[in-house]
Amino acid sequence: MEAPASARWFWAPRRVTGPRGHAEDEAVYAVLETGGKQYRVSPGDVVKVERLGGEPGSPVRFDRVLLVAEGDRVTVGTPTVAGASVAGEVMRQGRARKIIVFKFKRRKKYRRTQGHRQAETTVRITEITGG
Repeated sequence: MEAPASARWFWAPRRVTGPRGHAEDEAVYAVLETGGKQYRVSPGDVVKVERLGGEPGSPVRFDRVLLVAEGDRVTVGTPTVAGASVAGEVMRQGRARKIIVFKFKRRKKYRRTQGHRQAETTVRITEITGG
């Protein structure tokens, strides 16, 4: 791809991404469920999920896969895709940013402040199988 004449040294071609920031031409992706939440993942993605067991570097497998797409072929589970799984590697165990929980009742001099940090695991997706 050639840079336009009006572009300067900082011009670089970009990946065309869809509304959720994923590349439109991604061949394989899956929707998995863990910790009560759903994540759209592709091989190579890094996602933060609810705390999972395991040390950094250890493998992790997600068997609750709701959808698998390979090119134009999309397999939707009822509720999960039979035989499908997503493999990943634990990169880091940590905690999310602190949120402040503030309770307040007007005119009653009632105020309570409490902080919370959710435990999370950072996982790199290595492969998607099945479907």
